[in-house]
Amino acid sequence: MLLVAIVAAAHNVEILDDCMPNADWGVNGCLLEEGDVTRVEFNDELLSPLADAVIGHQAWRMDPSYLKIESGDTVNVKNKGGRNHTFTKVEFFGGGSVPALNVGLDPALECTAVPNLPPGESFKITGLSVGNHRFQCCRHPWMRALIKVLDEED
Repeated sequence: MLLVAIVAAAHNVEILDDCMPNADWGVNGCLLEEGDVTRVEFNDELLSPLADAVIGHQAWRMDPSYLKIESGDTVNVKNKGGRNHTFTKVEFFGGGSVPALNVGLDPALECTAVPNLPPGESFKITGLSVGNHRFQCCRHPWMRALIKVLDEED
């Protein structure tokens, strides 16, 4: 008799930035050993004259930004950047908890009093229902991920 074990798969989402150590990053600094983005460059990339909302520096991102999983799978989330971030489930993408980074965006309701995920820290997400689930960094609101959960039988 052949027994088949059904094991839920694990998927990874990395929270990334490229902050330059010893650049003027404020209170929490930058905990990367190597990084190439200064605070001046970060600020220069926040806005564009071609957009009405914050653009943000593209080194600050979630990878992947789109992930398909099956019901029952686990998502491992790790902050591999050098700054504090969040990975917050939101109903709708919007702004975050740092007003200066919300240009043109209304804050997502879920982004009030959200704990930070410090550099190097990780956690697991389980039990997502079938459908689309939006996650964003409430500090850097252009950092977004959409996790699409498919029914195991599809």
